[in-house]
Parts: sequence; structure tokens; C-alpha cells
Amino acid sequence: MNTKLLMTISALTMGITGIILSFLPHELLNYLSSTTGTVLDALILQILGALYFAFAMVNWTAKANLIGGIYSRPIAIGNLAHFTIGALALIKGYISNQEMIILTSSIIYIVFAILFTIVFFRHPVKGKIH
Repeated sequence: MNTKLLMTISALTMGITGIILSFLPHELLNYLSSTTGTVLDALILQILGALYFAFAMVNWTAKANLIGGIYSRPIAIGNLAHFTIGALALIKGYISNQEMIILTSSIIYIVFAILFTIVFFRHPVKGKIH
């Protein structure tokens, strides 16, 4: 598996999400709900945005490393845990509130969870581009 491509795409996805959450929390709250969110809601979204952006930076800097099996295991398990738990939460959220944005996010998270599961449990082949 081309882990460099996977890490780049996940970094870009999380980085864009982090920027949106950090700089447009009020607009996002207005878009997602009919009522304006509180200051605390916006603050939580901004902190979440910082978390996404930081995780994106970790993936971006690790994209050239050999990842899989025992190599870069903390990076692989962090991504696996994030995307698996996120996918489960989004699926649960979609079941109770069937909105297109939740379905789209669920699909993205499921794909990343599957790909990082493969990366986590497979050993990379040294001779190939990772």
C-alpha cells in the first residue's frame, strides 16, 4: 500500500477540517443548526480544529517514513484509533439524525479506518515505494 499517498490525503483532509473549525466556528454552527451556537460551542470547535490541524501536521511530517507493522507504530495506531472511533460515532449520529453531511463524513471516516487498519496490520515491503 502507498502509505505516502494515504498520509498525504489524511493530512490534507484533517488540515482543511482543522482550519475550517479554527477560523469559522460561528459560521459552521449557523450552517449546521437553526440556532446560533454559544461562545462555549465555538470555543470547543476551535479547540477541536487545533487538534485536527496538529494531527494533520503529524501525518504530513510522517508521510515519508516507513509505516506499517512495527514501523511508525504510534502514527499508525493513532490514526487507526481516531478514524475507527470517529467512524463509529458518525454512524451512530447518522442513525439518529439522517443528514447528508453526517453520511458523507461517515463514509470518509470508514474508508480511512479501513486503510489504516490495513497499514497497521501489514508489514511494509522495503524495496517498494511506501
